[in-house]
Amino acid sequence: MSRVVHKFTRTVPHWQPRVTPVKLAEATQAQLDALQVTPSNTKVSDYVLTLAHDVESLKVRSPLFNAIMYDSGGMSRAERELGALAASMVNRCIYCAAVHADRHAKLEKDTAVTDTLFAKGEDADLNDRNRAIFDFARKSAEAPPAAGSAEMAALRDAGLSEEEILDLILSSALFGWANRLMHVLGDPVRQEVKV
Repeated sequence: MSRVVHKFTRTVPHWQPRVTPVKLAEATQAQLDALQVTPSNTKVSDYVLTLAHDVESLKVRSPLFNAIMYDSGGMSRAERELGALAASMVNRCIYCAAVHADRHAKLEKDTAVTDTLFAKGEDADLNDRNRAIFDFARKSAEAPPAAGSAEMAALRDAGLSEEEILDLILSSALFGWANRLMHVLGDPVRQEVKV
């Protein structure tokens, strides 16, 4: 059954952690190393600062995230963001959905895809390639995963190479995990707009 999604937007909410994030000024050398922070770098999200409580996990998470989302070759950055967006929509992670929709729109220099996804959900009118990417990522993020041979065939029919398919699997899986972690560690908070 299709669901119309109205609560998703490209406006990134504030993420409010339940655990007090590590303060950069008080971070241990091991935490700073895991954060890969230089003294002049003060733009570290509360989410990453919360993850810094578990140095060993963060040391693995950040390079993995960067390799999956930013590695050259394979699937385009915008299409990786579309995979992350699909997983975030399934998991109802309004924070990640906003971040990845915003990145997708900026990379594409167009909001049409994210506008239609937020207006119509899985019934959005997408071109064949975006439809195959979105459907695969959405179905692979469901619990239990529903992506199978038909979705793989749709990816190939839409022209995705094996390398691009692997990138999509990795980006949607990464956010299937990251969304669930964000839900447990904190909550998105929409800022009140005063008129």
